Amino acid sequence: MNSLTTPAVNDSVVVVLGPTGVGKSALSLGLAHALGGEIVNADSMQLYRGMDIGTAKLLPSEREEIPHHVIDVWDLDHVATVAEYQRLAREAIAEIQQRGRVPILVGGSGLYINSAVDDMNFPGTDPQVRLRWEKELDRVGAEALHDVLASRDPVAAARMEPRNGRRIVRALEVIEITGEPYNAGLGVPGAFLPTVRIGLRRSRPELDDLIAQRVDQMWDQGWVEEVRQLLERGLGQAPTASRALGYAQIAAYLAGESDEQTARDLTTIATKRFVRRQHSWFDRDSRINWIDLSGHGSQSADVLQHALSVIA
Repeated sequence: MNSLTTPAVNDSVVVVLGPTGVGKSALSLGLAHALGGEIVNADSMQLYRGMDIGTAKLLPSEREEIPHHVIDVWDLDHVATVAEYQRLAREAIAEIQQRGRVPILVGGSGLYINSAVDDMNFPGTDPQVRLRWEKELDRVGAEALHDVLASRDPVAAARMEPRNGRRIVRALEVIEITGEPYNAGLGVPGAFLPTVRIGLRRSRPELDDLIAQRVDQMWDQGWVEEVRQLLERGLGQAPTASRALGYAQIAAYLAGESDEQTARDLTTIATKRFVRRQHSWFDRDSRINWIDLSGHGSQSADVLQHALSVIA
């Protein structure tokens, strides 16, 4: 570490982003040591207490004494909103900067990252409007409701997963409340805070292999037992947490709806699909400085030096 050149970052927020399993945690720890930084989580599911193995959450013993913020803040039954995350993340970033430290925003949730550092405002909610659309979702299903959204806001519908019922409901709610198109999270917003954005990528075959290995490793670490314990705490009724990658598949296995190998295979497939969506999100943003990790180990010193040279 001492041989690396340490740049000055002024008041910028360093952002480390990229798809699931690419190696963000290792680089963020290296940058935190080199820059005098503290980490701000931008993984939507790492905000939930107890969801540790399946979200690849670093244990306190693995954080190398680097402070981590906006992590383990919500109970399972908490309904996540980007607006609430935005407030938490911006408060953490401001506090870190007030201490003369460097905030390092780390995660793979593109909307959460943008909400923290870009000029984004999120309309409020109307419980009655939301409930009406949720009932319609239950009645017709996500794909049919996606068709409704397409008739009202084709641009939003084109950029939204047709099976993501919760997000479709939110879009229709906002359109009805505001009378305007649903723009939150669409396109590339302007900056709210100065940033240096570092994106990590690997070749698709290499990342696919790493994802499969990671799922196997999480299984060996006790992921099934973690889900079993969370179900006892109400995971099955949790509106947001229950939909997390892998947790839903394992819950189905524990309910007798599939066998364990099927749950494992479906988790791997779902994660690979999610990675494709992450790439689609990040690829629209020209502000990202990409580092290709293909062929590199996650702890490679030259990758850290490359990242530091981008920041300088």
